[in-house]
Amino acid sequence: MAFMAAMITAIASAVSVLLLRALWVTLSCYFLTPMSIRRTMAAQGVHGPSPRPLVGNLRQVSALVAEANAGDMTSLSHDIVGRLMPHYVLWSETYGKLFVYWYGSEPRLCLTDTDMIKEFLSSKYAHATGKSWLQRQGTKNFIGRGLLMANGARWSHQRHVVAPAFMPDKLKGRVGHMVECTKQTILSLRDAAARGRGEVEIGGHMTRLTGDIISRTEFDTSYETGKRIFHLLEDLQRLTARSSRYLWIPGSQYFPSKYRREIGRLNGELEGVVMESIRRSREIADEGRTTSTYGRGLLAMLLAEMEKKREKGAGDDGKFSYDTRLVIDECKTFFFAGHETSALLLTWTLMLLATHPEWQDKARAEVSQVCGDDPPSADQLSKLTVAYALFEAKVVLAMLLANFRFTISDDYRHAPVNVLTLRPKYGVPVHLRPLRP
Repeated sequence: MAFMAAMITAIASAVSVLLLRALWVTLSCYFLTPMSIRRTMAAQGVHGPSPRPLVGNLRQVSALVAEANAGDMTSLSHDIVGRLMPHYVLWSETYGKLFVYWYGSEPRLCLTDTDMIKEFLSSKYAHATGKSWLQRQGTKNFIGRGLLMANGARWSHQRHVVAPAFMPDKLKGRVGHMVECTKQTILSLRDAAARGRGEVEIGGHMTRLTGDIISRTEFDTSYETGKRIFHLLEDLQRLTARSSRYLWIPGSQYFPSKYRREIGRLNGELEGVVMESIRRSREIADEGRTTSTYGRGLLAMLLAEMEKKREKGAGDDGKFSYDTRLVIDECKTFFFAGHETSALLLTWTLMLLATHPEWQDKARAEVSQVCGDDPPSADQLSKLTVAYALFEAKVVLAMLLANFRFTISDDYRHAPVNVLTLRPKYGVPVHLRPLRP
């Protein structure tokens, strides 16, 4: 009996210690540390709207954004800060250009001084800058530990690994793939314009095109495989955004929900597709069908890095070894970010060209002078100054300008919306007029 009593007492003591520690951590993270930060900021003259416990200024931000996005913009204005970040406009007028507001229990410091921004982004502050816990936790089930959510030295290492895949000499070798993908899109646009009396929604075509390009050039996958991955990522993005709305509540990441179950199912399916691409890349290497170990794209570089770490070991600290989990996360990151950002860049550029015929004529004249009637080559791309610096954007814009004249549709509604990326809420319908038979 004495032994049992002692055991129960020991267990109760251990549980009490754990509960007290959990209580202290919660109080520190959600109350004491924010209060200390507010006092430190105020002592330096940095003020902002008063936060509420736990939720911070989230409710105010949500209300302001909802009000600003209630209707469409009345003109094709480039001044969209008030629509996307109305809280910034309001609070910068109230508290000055340097102020702080609270996203849950995490501070958000807003500043516009370029020298101060450079200092914050310098290596001296690398350990203190980057993505916050809420940002990383919110995308954990979406892109995991990929480069987009890496911080500090880990970000530097992951960037060092993937950067060579996007160097100009590498991209020049992929121009042929970009041209072939764009040719298919041009045929698709001709068919769509014929069916819709010349009007098409250009954004969807750009999304499919950039998805096809990155699938072929960076991951050695087919269009159908890439399409499947993109659809799964879109579903994951939507569900992740919904499931992370209450992350500011302590312990909410452990709450069961229908979103989490569906996210788990989608992640399992997505990782299965990515693993199939990894297996295919390894089979190509085993058969000796490429001059490099795994291939030539981004996936090949990630696999080569993982293999190198396995052969040499993780190193003294073991922090930066690539494993299969991290390779999958990087694939998800670049599948999403690589095609989404390029597609939106092209969509917004075409919208601007469609609303400014003089810009369109100037760009088309330059393309004709440099490329003639042929698709652009890698050497010719460097001579195009009107188009964007991105290889992919230059190829696509040059070929579209050579084949079509486009004007904005009367049905276009200017309503930029921020959903991780800046996108047109209702798409971009344009009228296409073919310039070539």
